[in-house]
Amino acid sequence: MRESVLIDAKSDADGIWRDSGGEALHVSASDLERHAYCPLSWHLARSGVRGDGEAVKQGALAHAEIHVQMASYEKARKGVIRELTVWSWWFGIIVALAIDAATWYLIADKMPPRDVARYLAALATVWVGMMLVSTILPWRNWLNWPTAEEAAIQKDGISTEEIKALFQSPGFIGGWVAGGRVEAAFGLGAILLILHAAALWSVNEMTHAGFILLAIAMLWTLMASWRLQRALIADNDLEEARHGAGLDKDTEVSYSDSSGADLLVDKGIGLRGRPDQIVIVDGEFIPMEQKTGRIPTHPHLSHKLQLLAYIHLVKIQTGHQPPFGVLRYGEDIHKIDWNDDHRDLLMKHLTEVQRLMVKGGAKRNHERPGKCRNCSRRRACPEALK
Repeated sequence: MRESVLIDAKSDADGIWRDSGGEALHVSASDLERHAYCPLSWHLARSGVRGDGEAVKQGALAHAEIHVQMASYEKARKGVIRELTVWSWWFGIIVALAIDAATWYLIADKMPPRDVARYLAALATVWVGMMLVSTILPWRNWLNWPTAEEAAIQKDGISTEEIKALFQSPGFIGGWVAGGRVEAAFGLGAILLILHAAALWSVNEMTHAGFILLAIAMLWTLMASWRLQRALIADNDLEEARHGAGLDKDTEVSYSDSSGADLLVDKGIGLRGRPDQIVIVDGEFIPMEQKTGRIPTHPHLSHKLQLLAYIHLVKIQTGHQPPFGVLRYGEDIHKIDWNDDHRDLLMKHLTEVQRLMVKGGAKRNHERPGKCRNCSRRRACPEALK
């Protein structure tokens, strides 16, 4: 075991320890967890002693399985949204065709069908052009309009300046991902117009056009029924994935540390970390930490501190304070509220870890042999209890 090197730093007025360049000493959420479990265990980890034992291996496998479940849930959730969106478009086409079929009867003696078809084809061409232009050009930026993602987030009072790269997939600034509704309206309108023009071109009078439109509506109804069946199957898959992941209904997973997610950082106090997941609940970004192994009656202090660190980091990243975080032990869910007492507890342990990084002197903080036996770094500990 190599000894950890003490850092040359001083404490400022807020108790944060900073190096000679004024940068706060780096403390991870995992550091806080290890230190709360036992300062000596934290010191051993910082000195390069890796945790070992069957519990560590099983924990790694369990976390990998959890991340697979979360990814499966999010994939299923997006699949349901996609299928329902497509079905709603197709159903809209059915309604439009039925309305138009009735309309043709009303104008049967007013205009030849092919003249109407030419007008509709020309209008469809214009709409296709509008769709392409609105998709390619960043017109929302020119008008200072938010994208669909930004509008959804801003509705709940969350700043998007820092959040997009971390919690949302990078948006296409002018198109389907970034906006959607305007472009989709042009595209759907163009499809409807082209279908109408094709139907009218093949008839000699409006009465025949009405029958053709009704026939197309019936055919489209069959296809829409197939799309609805796909949506129902996707919804069933979503429910299975949701139960497997242990999430509430309509929860969205926006971040997972297994997907190459970025490190969350508060440079002001030196805190950093990657929560297991960040889920969106009622417009709030809620950090979730998954714990494996034995299920305790109450959350451990070490786990609570780790989660409090993630709650703070989400606030720094988004500019909006999450009201709580979630600790999950198997099927047991514990909501940890954010309040002044918990903030003070977090800062107390953060500054203590920084002090030990500068002053040294980490010692075992308990007299519990069972705790020592379960420590993954017991083999290298000079103070382990028998």
